[in-house]
Amino acid sequence: MLSLVHQLVQHQAGIRPDDDALRIKDEALTYQQLWQQIQAAAIGLAQLGLNRGDRVATYLPKTFESVITLFATSAAGCVFVPINPLLKPAQVQHILQDCDVACLITSADRTTQLAEVLSNTAPNPFVIIADNKKPQKAHPNTRLWSDLCAAIENPLDRFNRQTSITDEDVAAILYTSGSTGKPKGVVLCHRNLLSGAESVASYLQNTADDRLLAVLPFSFDYGLSQLTTAFYRGACVVLMDYLLPHDVIRAVVRYEITGLAAVPPLWNQLADLEWPEQAQHSLRYITNSGGAVPPALSDKLHHALPHTDIYLMYGLTEAFRSTYLPPEQLAVRPTSIGKAIPNAEVLVLRADGSVCDDNEAGELVHRGPLVAQGYWNAPEKTAKRFKPFYPDGADNSAPEIAVWSGDRVYRDPDGYLYFVSRTDEMIKTSGYRVSPAEVEDVLYQSARVKDAVALGLPHEALGQAIAAVVTLSSSYSSPSLEKTAALMVDENNEKWIENTKIEIKRHCQQQLPNYMIPATVIIVDELPKNPNGKYDRTNLHQKYIETFSGNRIDSNGHQQT
Repeated sequence: MLSLVHQLVQHQAGIRPDDDALRIKDEALTYQQLWQQIQAAAIGLAQLGLNRGDRVATYLPKTFESVITLFATSAAGCVFVPINPLLKPAQVQHILQDCDVACLITSADRTTQLAEVLSNTAPNPFVIIADNKKPQKAHPNTRLWSDLCAAIENPLDRFNRQTSITDEDVAAILYTSGSTGKPKGVVLCHRNLLSGAESVASYLQNTADDRLLAVLPFSFDYGLSQLTTAFYRGACVVLMDYLLPHDVIRAVVRYEITGLAAVPPLWNQLADLEWPEQAQHSLRYITNSGGAVPPALSDKLHHALPHTDIYLMYGLTEAFRSTYLPPEQLAVRPTSIGKAIPNAEVLVLRADGSVCDDNEAGELVHRGPLVAQGYWNAPEKTAKRFKPFYPDGADNSAPEIAVWSGDRVYRDPDGYLYFVSRTDEMIKTSGYRVSPAEVEDVLYQSARVKDAVALGLPHEALGQAIAAVVTLSSSYSSPSLEKTAALMVDENNEKWIENTKIEIKRHCQQQLPNYMIPATVIIVDELPKNPNGKYDRTNLHQKYIETFSGNRIDSNGHQQT
């Protein structure tokens, strides 16, 4: 019985050593080759002096090395921390410092970009250069990937390091935005990841004959799941960082992909494209998570891919995956998020913890082996989201820890769940969860901005798009800014306003990854406040809710109005 993450690959190497496990373009690794490289990297990590529980981070696009590191980290008894390759140095620094990363696997170019960050990170982590190139700005503890893995040539090529790790040990920390402040590290143990792989492979009916196209980042639990699910069944994963949606379709054809996971913005683009007959017949299923798929979009996808099963899923990083809608139910209940996945129970609870009646909205609560261990080094935040749950309803029974999602849902009489709203202020855009506070922190760093509120407003293609509502600092205010409405009739002032918006967005572009950059900047004279003296986000949301009405993304990835 498998109990540790690296055993997924070890097991498949024993029963199908010559089958492809990974592919990038024309290169492939069999399960045996992958396991050999995992052993070598694990020995290398151990020889650096890393101990059980030390954190090993990757800051890479999807490469063989990023996958090898995940499983080698497990084999070495350490903890995998995938960092989204879209993040800028300031966000990377937060993660490195927050979980005290002992070793960072990245590229030469990214090492140079992080030179200042690494010099200010104490204690200094080891830096492994995955592409074996010399960075322009070297870090004192830098090693090449080839040196790390040199152990494959020595007598220890069969990794036998004795570690006392169990399935309850921490396997990974995935950073996800919260409704306030910096991203939080969600702590996942080996049991969480293996239970998730077993569950997803079960309802997707994966087999060793499947070929999954991995287009999502591994820092996203949904993206990481593509690896663990495929390796649980012995399937092949094709790694891809795409530029245009057409590239995805070409890859489906070229590699005869059978399973494709994506988020709503990409499905919006793919649904408008022509899928060759070969792709229509090879693609057995597609899945969606990270946001809702409107019925009109699911209809378009069904028309484009008439032979393909469509699975709509709901999940949160704190529980890896929670619900799925079986394909045969899509036409019957197109707005449902489905029922609980295998290995999970999903409840709809009132504020007092009692179970809601049918069609009564309450908070979605997830219990079972997929529930994470909490947030890294954040006991107060953990206590608010991860709470004791008494299975038989009595306080004198033995409690377990369940996760309260922060999402309001209701259950119909047939047991299917429907999303109502979020109970916090999180922005969900392009499949990413974005903290308004993190965007606002960057806005406040602009000399032009006095006050700022970041809103998530409805957007047809993105789910939500980010709008920055700001007031300007006095040193950058137009002489007539007291009357913004009147200002807009003056051509010169109108140009000044537009240039100011451009400069604020440019500032954000320098500090934030693309998905966190405000799609629009709204300049106002004053931000409304509620009786508590806080900015009235509800008022602003209602006022600007139609800002992106009618906006969509074309097949080339460009926004249209």
